Amino acid sequence: METLNNEVSQKANVIESESMVVRFSGDSGDGMQLTGMQFTDTAAMLGNDLSTFPDYPSEIRAPIGTIAGVSGFQVNFGSKEIFTPGDLYDVLVAMNAAALKVDLPRLKKGGVIIANSAGFDKKNLGLANYPPDVNPLEDGSLDNYIVHKMDITKLTKNCLTDSGLGTKEVERSKNMFVLGLLFWMFDKSMDSTIKFITEKFAKKPDIANANIKTLNAGWDYGDNTEIFNTRFKVKAAKLPTGIYRNITGNHATAIGLIAAAEKSGLPLFLGSYPITPATDILHELSKYKANGVKTFQAEDEIAGICSAIGASYTGNLAITTTSGPGMALKTEAIGLATILEIPLVIVNVQRGGPSTGLPTKTEQADLLMAMYGRHGESSIPVIAAASPSDCFNADYEACRIAVEHMTPVILLTDGYIANGSEPWRFPTEDKLKPITVKFLDKPNGAEGVLLPYKRDEKLVRPWIKPGTAGLEHRIGGLEKQDETGNVSYDALNHEKMVHLRAAKIEKIADYIPLAKADTGKDKAKLLVLGWGSTYGAIKTAVRECIAEGGDVAHVHLHNINPFPKNLGEVLKAYDKILIPEMNSGQLLQLIRAKYLVPAIGLSKVQGLPFTTTELKAKIVELLK
Repeated sequence: METLNNEVSQKANVIESESMVVRFSGDSGDGMQLTGMQFTDTAAMLGNDLSTFPDYPSEIRAPIGTIAGVSGFQVNFGSKEIFTPGDLYDVLVAMNAAALKVDLPRLKKGGVIIANSAGFDKKNLGLANYPPDVNPLEDGSLDNYIVHKMDITKLTKNCLTDSGLGTKEVERSKNMFVLGLLFWMFDKSMDSTIKFITEKFAKKPDIANANIKTLNAGWDYGDNTEIFNTRFKVKAAKLPTGIYRNITGNHATAIGLIAAAEKSGLPLFLGSYPITPATDILHELSKYKANGVKTFQAEDEIAGICSAIGASYTGNLAITTTSGPGMALKTEAIGLATILEIPLVIVNVQRGGPSTGLPTKTEQADLLMAMYGRHGESSIPVIAAASPSDCFNADYEACRIAVEHMTPVILLTDGYIANGSEPWRFPTEDKLKPITVKFLDKPNGAEGVLLPYKRDEKLVRPWIKPGTAGLEHRIGGLEKQDETGNVSYDALNHEKMVHLRAAKIEKIADYIPLAKADTGKDKAKLLVLGWGSTYGAIKTAVRECIAEGGDVAHVHLHNINPFPKNLGEVLKAYDKILIPEMNSGQLLQLIRAKYLVPAIGLSKVQGLPFTTTELKAKIVELLK
């Protein structure tokens, strides 16, 4: 890093860096998620590339002051391409002793600690399980770091002495003091946050004024206090020209669904039941009533998907959203949509399981459930999103396949990318694939006979809106006779229909992109094969290994059922195959079984995403 002259403040040195990782950490009630998102939005607006990782407890109000109650928000922002939230922190904001204890192990040596000394009193130290009479801010254990300790709680109270607010409202403003200080430290404008506060508290001007005053006080504290003599400068990234916004995976999913509805000309219907971490999709789509979007918050998961099936039957682009426990409840209805052969998109935002498990932590353990988690032979397409912004692409593609191939489709995201964020370049309408919709409007058989299960060259049956004159037909969950759709218990017909439904899904491989190396060469000693949210960590690790002379490449799967039709050929071009997953090896099983290759698994089931360091270590081991 290079020291530069600071044009803003004469007393502070400015250290320029390609990227910085900041971790905001405190109690669930300290507003660390809001603080982190405001810092992130500002960094994105000023042109930094970035990646975030919100990390918070499952409880709505976790035990105050305890390790279990620590809520963190991590952002990696830079002037270069950023694919992960970072392995180690450059700056750690610790609002109490528990936050420091949880996050100190991942702070770089020589890193900066901003500690709220009010959170290190005897009570908080005890709640964080520090030994009696031990205070890490006083005992020299942090000598390898740059420590700025201040009583943020007291400074906030002093700032708002004349605000007329109660003690609770005043203390809730202390996160704005921290944010103002961080804006000063990284020389970033506060205008965006001031606008956000003004709009959020438009009907509560006293609260708005208090937060803005505290925000400015944090900036002034950094600018006028002698202990702060260093600022950091991270220039804007050189990203492709376009219009950008900072977006989370769940919001990208919602926008992708709206885009698919507009492109297809179909009304959008979401039938859903709130569940962490998928609920934000329901919340976001509910804002678009003026655009004709219909959202239905059902009484349970089964009602949610059944309402979506009904909406699809009547000609809507139908969606249901959930997480792992909800998927378990939806399986019978997914089977119904499969035998009906109607379009439906099921968005599964995966989380740690089984059962309630780790509701706010991430996992990739629903892959085999998506592939096989239904009774009977009921193959359906499975698509996986790779990053927050890729949730837009993935669910748009899921909608296209559902409509054009008359099938339910499962879209897999997870808590890591659903809540994480990154800059997203708006696609123009002409860049989106067309979505072709065909409704049958006249009989399709000889002599004016309707054949509701007569198939086209894609093995797809027609979509028929109920009430269309002359196209009345029977539909339901019982097995269909080929072409006529009549109820059939004939053994050979059942076998034929099972094979036809499976062949229809396999034929989708003719209409999806071929597999190819995302990073590295088409032939190498080692291939890292990934899917879903492991994308950023794999890409970063592989790029670093290639830069260090490693003969390694990266292929990332977006379509998992069916696989790209050239995948087997691609896999055979590499000597070894490594498959990292946040599960116990589910894609590994699928790849070994289908392609008979001796792939090697790397599993992590901790509710946490992979770090670049973990992947690099395994890549280096396999290359030796």
